[in-house]
Amino acid sequence: MRAIVITLFLLYSVTEAQAQNTEKELIKNTEAAVKNINDTLPNGWRKKGNIAFLFSQSNFNNWIAGGENNLSGNLGINYDFNYKKDKLTWDNKIIASYGLLQTKNADFEKKTDDRFEFNSTLGQHAFGNWYYSLFLNFRTQFTRGYIYGKDANGAEIRTENTNFLSPGYLTFGPGLFWKKGDHLRLNFAPLTSKMTFVEDFYTSQTGYVDGAYFGVDANKSLRYELGFYASAYYKFNLMTNVSAENTLNLYTNYLEDPQNVDIDYSLAIVMKINRVLSANLNFQAIYDDNAFQGFQTRQVFGLGVNYGF
Repeated sequence: MRAIVITLFLLYSVTEAQAQNTEKELIKNTEAAVKNINDTLPNGWRKKGNIAFLFSQSNFNNWIAGGENNLSGNLGINYDFNYKKDKLTWDNKIIASYGLLQTKNADFEKKTDDRFEFNSTLGQHAFGNWYYSLFLNFRTQFTRGYIYGKDANGAEIRTENTNFLSPGYLTFGPGLFWKKGDHLRLNFAPLTSKMTFVEDFYTSQTGYVDGAYFGVDANKSLRYELGFYASAYYKFNLMTNVSAENTLNLYTNYLEDPQNVDIDYSLAIVMKINRVLSANLNFQAIYDDNAFQGFQTRQVFGLGVNYGF
């Protein structure tokens, strides 16, 4: 719990320091946006989305320094649909991305990205910028994931390790929600349920050890946790036409090893070239000792074709 408190304090301090520099701008933009929304969407809904396609290709011919021909593509969707009317607010976000890499001498295509996430927070105004809240977070992947290796003859082989809803995470609970416009918000939920779903195929193998596969016991397909959850979202402009979107989720399990804090941090930087083209950087770091004893990281960078809707 001490780690949670310290982490949240540091997060809040940094967020407040950054917010002070852009507070006037945020307030001005928020008021203008709300006025425009009220004028054009009397039902209280406001929706915004973006589809981005990242592409990269390398080709080598008689290249003495070496290299391998490869082709990769990544498709991503980021969609917000939020509701605000009177004292009620309801924020929803869908993030989905999928990418593949094909190299000339590889026997298999490999994923560069595979993610689906849905976030929803329902809030009833309490006082100031605070709301009583109920949140839900769901995460999984689209297709099978593999561990790659070599056989005795040096040929590439792969072993299936994950799949759709294996794992799948469902986290939900009541709490308090602090919001200052659509670009800055915090959520604290002291009684949060977390469910981890897996296929029992993975946990019923001969010799399986309880908890070895995402913390789920042998012959089971579900792990339940009760704990403390905190999240933060902050989006700001680094400079003209360069935006940074930060998302941080923290969770500790009261029922087992509460000193271990699960961390999920995402950063999305979009550098707009024009209305269609942009350079996109996506970075994610996860710490979950039930999945892996250490940090998991992924980073995708490339030239993107964007479509806003």
